[in-house]
Amino acid sequence: MHVLIHEWAAKNDLTITETQQQMLQKHQDMVLYTNKHMNLTAITAPDEFATKHIIDSLTLLPYIPQNAQTLADIGTGAGYPGLVLAIMRPNLRVVLLDSLRKRVRFLQEVVDELGLTNVECLHARAEELAPTGIEFDICTARAVASMDKLAKWILPLVSPGGTLLTMKGPDVQDELAAAEKILAKRGGVVQNVDTMEIAPGIAHSIVVVSKLASIDN
Repeated sequence: MHVLIHEWAAKNDLTITETQQQMLQKHQDMVLYTNKHMNLTAITAPDEFATKHIIDSLTLLPYIPQNAQTLADIGTGAGYPGLVLAIMRPNLRVVLLDSLRKRVRFLQEVVDELGLTNVECLHARAEELAPTGIEFDICTARAVASMDKLAKWILPLVSPGGTLLTMKGPDVQDELAAAEKILAKRGGVVQNVDTMEIAPGIAHSIVVVSKLASIDN
């Protein structure tokens, strides 16, 4: 596994087993190989990949309670952060949701190759899934849409008492202000906006939104 990941994990008191290391590496290898003929990522340099995909995904682990049972990664793309979280938390049932069928097929190949039994790959949009009534303890979204759209599309999928975790750039205050009304309408309350450094000079925000009630889905 990349030295940057080892260093970050040690600094943040995170244990990554040898099996998990192998899975993370295999996932990366499959992404980069498939990326030659499918647009999965613009990031291909090893250091940048380790930092902006894998370490970036690992930063969400402290926000997922040990008693959480289900997680949906909305607009998962190449499987970041959802597949990383599934590897690190094998007792968590993870749904990787994406609107592009060929990406979902690729993710299923990765899941099969890794032998993951806690992951489902689903071809759908969040707004299509919401009317079914399905809910998750945790929903994640990384580089998907603005906060107002995430609140509208994804909060209906979060169970009351659950959490929406969105990964944003370092300055999210304007987005949060624009999303204030729709967050309230959907029963969402912003609990924290934490700045997380994933490498020297590279930081992002983790916006933690609690779902208090199903007000207007």
